[in-house]
Amino acid sequence: MIISRTPYRVSFFGGGTDYSVWYREHGGAVLATSIDKYCFLMCRYLPPFFSHRHRIVYSTIELPNAVDDIAHPSVRECLRHCGIHTGIEVQHHGDLPARSGVGSSSAFTVGLLHALYALKGVMPTRERLAREAMIVEQERIGETVGRQDQMMTALGGFRRLEFRQDDSIVSIPIIAPPRRLVELQGHLMLMYTGVSRSASEIASEQVRTVADRTSQLRSIHQLVDDATNVLTSGQDIVEFGRLLHEGWQLKRSLTSRITTDIIDGLYADARDAGAIGGKLLGAGGGGFFLLFVRPDDQANVRKKLARFVHVPMSFTSEGSQIIYYQEPPEIDERYLIDAAQPAHGVPS
Repeated sequence: MIISRTPYRVSFFGGGTDYSVWYREHGGAVLATSIDKYCFLMCRYLPPFFSHRHRIVYSTIELPNAVDDIAHPSVRECLRHCGIHTGIEVQHHGDLPARSGVGSSSAFTVGLLHALYALKGVMPTRERLAREAMIVEQERIGETVGRQDQMMTALGGFRRLEFRQDDSIVSIPIIAPPRRLVELQGHLMLMYTGVSRSASEIASEQVRTVADRTSQLRSIHQLVDDATNVLTSGQDIVEFGRLLHEGWQLKRSLTSRITTDIIDGLYADARDAGAIGGKLLGAGGGGFFLLFVRPDDQANVRKKLARFVHVPMSFTSEGSQIIYYQEPPEIDERYLIDAAQPAHGVPS
């Protein structure tokens, strides 16, 4: 049995510049961090004593007899990608809701790949996990997604990611005094809107309008530099909140599907109660809203937004990890996977 633990992420600036339709022409950058909320995946070989060959447990339970019959797209394509066709049990548990803007889909894919490789006795690097999660999500499933989520959930930490025109990705840890990041963390509030949405659908519309949003995306890219300078200099940390507000105004202009009346009402109430800035996490439409609020004003904001769920969170430096490993039991060799079998579509 294998259990992987993969962090969710909070993206501050640069979202939208990590789509290939943009960065292959202009380059892109994102400033983000992993947080202490996790996706857990348990995997094991399923003994051949049941009427079903596989057991997949998430918000529903699937009992298929073939990999091709698995409805969950990430589970199905990860098994195909890793060359696994024998009986498998997969169980998922998450600290936060799916489709909520914290990179949960990529955390699932990264964590499942990590667990499946461990089951085969393979120890991939986190960079490889991120790259292969991109293959699964973008090529195998065919989702319209960027590249920040796979990198952030696999690597973890507080990072600046740079997306180069040649498809390379440079990961740069933010070098700032620990007290600086503690100060930033103390000014952040994570609020759940209660609205679930499909990030891929919203992203598809955003990608279609990239040519008409060049000015906004250039400004969004520039905010990554501005925010990095705030963190690594002696500027007042409140400037980070003001930049979040500026970034949110830019983001909500990219497509009409990014915000809703509920989201606009949440932000207006938060600003009235003392919030400096904020932004909706992920592609838009719902999920979590991040607020920047001075510590002295946070009680007022919580009271004003009592209709929403406040989720305390902390930054973490850890990426995807195997937190439990138990060697597979001795069973009939027909049900075991050849650990040396090459994975399908894995880059050399």
